[in-house]
Amino acid sequence: MKQFFLQIQSIADTASTLPTEETLSIWELMTSGGLGAQLVMVTLLIFSIITVYIFVERYSAIKKAQKEDVAFMNNITEFVHANKLDTARALCQTTDTPVARMIEKGIVRIGKPLSDIGTAIENSGKLEIYKLENNLATLATIAGAAPMIGFLGTVIGMILAFFEMAKAGGQVDVEMLSNGIYTAMTTTVAGLTVGIMAYIGYNMLVAKVEKVVFKLEATTTEFLDVLNERTT
Repeated sequence: MKQFFLQIQSIADTASTLPTEETLSIWELMTSGGLGAQLVMVTLLIFSIITVYIFVERYSAIKKAQKEDVAFMNNITEFVHANKLDTARALCQTTDTPVARMIEKGIVRIGKPLSDIGTAIENSGKLEIYKLENNLATLATIAGAAPMIGFLGTVIGMILAFFEMAKAGGQVDVEMLSNGIYTAMTTTVAGLTVGIMAYIGYNMLVAKVEKVVFKLEATTTEFLDVLNERTT
């Protein structure tokens, strides 16, 4: 029995002498690279917050604009054929969609040449598309700038690492190099991560805007056909 307890004690002593694996938190990576790397990481953090905000806000706005209301166009067609233009305009004003605002511009100009009505609707459509594309340019800028800012942090970290090597003279050790290098590479990872997020978000939103554009064009054509039937 004594021999058994001695073996357990020996195993416990051996385990206590084994090297423990060191881990590094994200916060330590962000704050251990000197002032230059810290500024880069803070900038990328701000970029990531802006990216998430723009994506969520624009996604909800574009999704709202994508909603299709078949009854709306049916009612507009019925009111126009019945010459109830005030009722049709009131319906457009109570419907908060890009399509409704475009149709309202056309209804106001009923009685003028179809070319003038089409131009008014087209201009209104361009304004609606401009509203939907709000801040998408900022998202595209972040997608391109974030990786470059990350690389800038890497260069700053490498410069600091070589500066420490120069100060150490001939007493350069591996730990001194590794600390500077992994801190520098962290900014690259952060920059690429933010850039990829912004790039994917931008392309998703652009694809959704294009769907809205096709819908607006189809609705415009349908409304002009209704007006053409009304005049014939």
